[in-house]
Amino acid sequence: MNARAQYSGRVALWAGLAMGTFGAVMGLALTDAINAVTTLILMIVPAGLFFQTIRVAGMKAGCSSSGEAQRRYIKRVFVFASLYLVVIALQVSLLGDGEQSLAVRAGLSVMPGLAICGVFWAIGMLIVEETDEFIRMLIVRQTLIATGFALGFATIWGFLEAGEVVPHIPAYWFAVAFFGGQFIGAVSNRITHGSWGAL
Repeated sequence: MNARAQYSGRVALWAGLAMGTFGAVMGLALTDAINAVTTLILMIVPAGLFFQTIRVAGMKAGCSSSGEAQRRYIKRVFVFASLYLVVIALQVSLLGDGEQSLAVRAGLSVMPGLAICGVFWAIGMLIVEETDEFIRMLIVRQTLIATGFALGFATIWGFLEAGEVVPHIPAYWFAVAFFGGQFIGAVSNRITHGSWGAL
């Protein structure tokens, strides 16, 4: 097996693991086999596998930027992902008995969403700070594809819900759809431009 085939195989392996675990968690959640908090915690696995896919894809020369903007992006995502984990742990430990005040429940419920908004902010800052125009174009393209995918998913699912074809899902799944769309955008970049980009 030549180096190119080995490289493609490694990317395909990590991509398959990311999509497989995402599908498994989503399937468990939609069949009510796991609750919402467990779903949020388990979604960290496919997210981590997605970033590993992009990291492996970027190992090939010319596939990604390794500049200062990319390093700052990775640090920011790490901070917000860590905050997300801490808040979810607090939710599990403090909200389980249902005896907390409305203010405490509201605060703990808003914080995971703010952590995810922090990841969105990190993506925006990467676009602003990236100096390589080609890499910036790939990031913007990938983000637009992810946004279109998430909005399309939300719209179609909403109409299916209205027609009582599918069950109701919590709105945070639309952010999950966005991150799934990031993967689709990365694959699209690779197919059309020969490079995964920086995410």
